[in-house]
Amino acid sequence: MSAYPSRSGDNGELREFLRTVRARLTPAEAGLAPSATVRRVPGLRREEVAQLAGVSVDYYVRLERGRQANVSEAVLDSLARALRLTDDERVHLYSLARPTRTRRPAALAPQRVRPAVYRILDTLAETPALVLGRRTDVLAANELARALYVDFEALPRHDRNMARFTFLDPRARSLYANWQAVGHAAVAALRLYAGRHPHDPQLAELVGELSLRDPDFRRWWAEHDVQRRTYGAKLFHHPVVGELRLDYEALAVTGDDEQTLGIYTAEPASPSAEALRLLAAWGAEQPLPGSLGTRAPRVV
Repeated sequence: MSAYPSRSGDNGELREFLRTVRARLTPAEAGLAPSATVRRVPGLRREEVAQLAGVSVDYYVRLERGRQANVSEAVLDSLARALRLTDDERVHLYSLARPTRTRRPAALAPQRVRPAVYRILDTLAETPALVLGRRTDVLAANELARALYVDFEALPRHDRNMARFTFLDPRARSLYANWQAVGHAAVAALRLYAGRHPHDPQLAELVGELSLRDPDFRRWWAEHDVQRRTYGAKLFHHPVVGELRLDYEALAVTGDDEQTLGIYTAEPASPSAEALRLLAAWGAEQPLPGSLGTRAPRVV
């Protein structure tokens, strides 16, 4: 369940990822002929993955055990094709199989939102918008985003995180009309981040906390799914304005490839657009710190 590869030369994250994706792929899906023998476990056998990837069984066994160094791009590409990996899963495989080899990785510098990005948030007064950073940390949010979700700026800095909100704030399960899909996507995004930053202590703290406190997170984390959500739609059931269907776009912030500007929009002249208008009016009137929709100083 750890967010980290083992430090003893055994890449545990790579091992678990390969086992997981191998187990969920059937021989028919992989293009193999039906086997005459009874399978005791689901998915592909190791020798079948080796055959499909064009490597020896011994080589694949060492790779799946996390004990094969200097894996070539050609082998990783063959494995990605054999296991029918998505683009995000392929990136994750590369991150796990070819980690940055440093004894003590440099600490990640704190992320800061540029003044120009704050001005962009200010101009988006009629639509919720927020800036997410590493580990889905909420770095900034405009007034309407705070009205839609929660006033992140009024929370302790430790709690200004979208994954923590999704799993640990009881309001989240009623706010999202399809909470399970949102929660699963949050876990998949954290898994993708873990592949890039396996030694991030704040990630380890976050994963440990969520694993201990939420059984859904614990189960989904063990599935090793990875996904980058860049656009889509979310359904909300807001306690004040009711149902909203909002489309979202996740835009990269130039100058920091680990900051994302998330913007939510409603179809013009739709019930959701009217609900957003009412939400903006309601949020502007909230005077109490810490309540949904509160106006508060920006995250610094």
